[in-house]
Amino acid sequence: MVQAEIAEDGTVLRAPIYRRTKVPKLVRPRGEMRFEAPCPAQMTPEFIASVQRALAARGEFTGAVSGEMDAPTRAAVRRYQATRGLDSAQLSLETARALGLVAIDLSEITDSPG
Repeated sequence: MVQAEIAEDGTVLRAPIYRRTKVPKLVRPRGEMRFEAPCPAQMTPEFIASVQRALAARGEFTGAVSGEMDAPTRAAVRRYQATRGLDSAQLSLETARALGLVAIDLSEITDSPG
């Protein structure tokens, strides 16, 4: 806002200027979530194409297999992960393992006797 300029006799020399501005509104409180994700070096076009094919096999991805992490691919990742309790469009390492795309470290699995 720019203040009006008024002469000593009360006449308006310059009218005030008002601006309309948008006021930010908190729609949803920000939350943090942490999870392991594949390294950027692993996110090759071939790997992303494998993600797209794996999601298509599960009925989550209907787009063309492009090898790019585009909007349809991120939406499919979000839908698949949301059913597993993770609401994120970024591919998690756990999801990549569940899709059979990342090797599981067998030393982390405990063998049960028998």
